Amino acid sequence: MESDNETLLLREKETEPTLDVLENVLGKELFILYEELIKIFTDEFSLEPQWQFYKDGNAWLCKVVFKKKTILWLSVWENYIKTGFYFTEKSGTGVLALDIDPEIKEAFAVAKPIGKLIPLTIDVNQHKQMKDLKEVVKYKKGLK
Repeated sequence: MESDNETLLLREKETEPTLDVLENVLGKELFILYEELIKIFTDEFSLEPQWQFYKDGNAWLCKVVFKKKTILWLSVWENYIKTGFYFTEKSGTGVLALDIDPEIKEAFAVAKPIGKLIPLTIDVNQHKQMKDLKEVVKYKKGLK
């Protein structure tokens, strides 16, 4: 699923990721997907996207939250939009039961934990990936 071209965009602190900036860096097709993602997050799941510049990663990242709970992280790459979820060992077991692409589950099953959290990444560059993404968002939002 990873592309050979691993270029993280939005690296300049001064350049806030406004819609114009995002459309410019993503290109038409990916920008349409981005807008659709944000619409799904806000309209279907009542999530709030929060863009912020993070010094440790030296890039703009979008933290997508429900109330105070982080549901996922979104970052913009050259050929895709990366969405990252983090699960504990306990909450992660439910991921494997979700009705999502087996490749996503396989990658999750072998993912190296970051501290106590297990990362699940979906690199979005096609409309058909929205279904899997929605399933994971729904699951993560429903966790206590």
